[in-house]
Amino acid sequence: MAFLKHDHLIGLDIGSSMIKVAEFKKKGKEYALKKFGFTETPPEAIVEGNIKDADGIAHVIKNLLKKHKIREKNVAISTGGYSVVIKTINVPTASEDELQNSIRIEAEHYIPYDIEDVNIDFQILGTSEFSPNQMNVLLVAVRKELVAEYMDMIHLTGLNPSIIDVDTFALQNIYKFINQTREGEISMLIDVGASKTSLNILKGFSSIMMRDKSSGTFQISDEIVSRINCTPEQAENIITGKDKTLMKESEVKEIKSQIARQWSSEIFSVVNTYRTKSDEGQINRIFLCGGGAYIEDFPEYLSSKTEAKVSVFNPFTGILIDEKRFPPSFLTKIAPLAPIALGLALRRVNDK
Repeated sequence: MAFLKHDHLIGLDIGSSMIKVAEFKKKGKEYALKKFGFTETPPEAIVEGNIKDADGIAHVIKNLLKKHKIREKNVAISTGGYSVVIKTINVPTASEDELQNSIRIEAEHYIPYDIEDVNIDFQILGTSEFSPNQMNVLLVAVRKELVAEYMDMIHLTGLNPSIIDVDTFALQNIYKFINQTREGEISMLIDVGASKTSLNILKGFSSIMMRDKSSGTFQISDEIVSRINCTPEQAENIITGKDKTLMKESEVKEIKSQIARQWSSEIFSVVNTYRTKSDEGQINRIFLCGGGAYIEDFPEYLSSKTEAKVSVFNPFTGILIDEKRFPPSFLTKIAPLAPIALGLALRRVNDK
């Protein structure tokens, strides 16, 4: 994978609470972090993955790029949530060209939308464990309406949307790049965002099960609002510690722990499903990212539930870092927020 002038791009992770941007520079066979920045997403600008305030998002993106002096126009973005369907399906063995012609017919059995309303992509994973005449295929369907929303919004920024990826795959991309696993090891990537949690179980670097949950850090804010009848903005200030007058710190910590235990139970149910349906072996390691990774007791609760080694994912491992520009303390602090933007920044303009 070599970055040439014409195929270089930036990675832009547009979340419902934060927008992150990343850019790499190739140095020999290694990659150096050239730019990284983030800003808050305008309130209610993205709801359940759908863009509600394109102008507001475009404005903060332009300011973010200006602040960090990012001049590259080609950009990779990603989507997720309810408008994206990712499933591993079983189909008769065929070549990629043959499957290209038949995949929409196969997909109709698995997609909860009119097949004409979605963009379809796929990846052949290999021979099915149940039959030599069948193969496993990773099917991805994204509603055309969602793609159009993101394309229109990006055009408002003056950028060129070269690639539209899926959040889960962008995270898997940076995970594979920094090579944090051994061949055949079973691991799990968990991204706890503001309004959704994405789960990806891998064998080596290949996905064997994916799930999305409608849970996230918004639950903490909602619980605070419910308890003291404050505004969402006040709840956010309580969570970040800017306001310590409306709720005791001990009560905030108790709410965070309560939500973390709930997340752990939900994730364990997915692990249990995996154990029931797969004979690939135990999940050895779990990597956390997203805003949920900052919840102090979460890794401990999750490790206790799943009996796996749980750690916060550091996507900067294996990347050349100028510590004068990016101090280690800064990178440690932002590590849970960075993986998707970095995974997108690894892409090239002409990637599939």
